[in-house]
Formats: sequence, C-alpha cells, structure tokens
Amino acid sequence: MKKMMKRLGFLFKFHKSIPFIADFFRSTQIRGRTKFLYVAVIAAYILIPFDVIPDFFYLFGFVDDITVAAFLLQQMVKAAPDSLKEKHNFE
Repeated sequence: MKKMMKRLGFLFKFHKSIPFIADFFRSTQIRGRTKFLYVAVIAAYILIPFDVIPDFFYLFGFVDDITVAAFLLQQMVKAAPDSLKEKHNFE
C-alpha cells in the first residue's frame, strides 16, 4: 500500500518530470543502451493496443495507463545519475 501511495504522489509531480525526461535523454552520463531501452518500452506500450483494463471503462481504463507511466518514470529516476536527481529534486 505504501508503494502505491508513493506512486500516486509521484504522479502529482508530473509537471517536474517533463524537464527531467528531456535531461535524462540528453545526459552523457547515461548509456545509450539504457536510453534506447526506455524509448523502446515507451514506444511499444503506445503502439501495442493491449491494456489490462480496456480504456472504454472510462475512469478505470486509464488507471493501468497511469500506473505504467508512473512505474516507467520511477525506473528512469532510479537509472539517472545522482547529479540529475539533485538537479530536479528527485531524492
């Protein structure tokens, strides 16, 4: 439950995540393979029309999309160097 609450709190900071994502992909401290992996996962999730909960269940259908987005963002923060985390206040 604590992990889920942390993910929800992370979503409310999404506005801070956009500059972080841009800096993440521009950073020379992160290997190209890692960047490619994140791009591939994001592209696959967008292109493959599979959802755990279909989107036609209005509110509930977007919950799995939001959860996947939050999870990917958290993994990107974990993979980022400390200097990038400090710059964007992700500690």
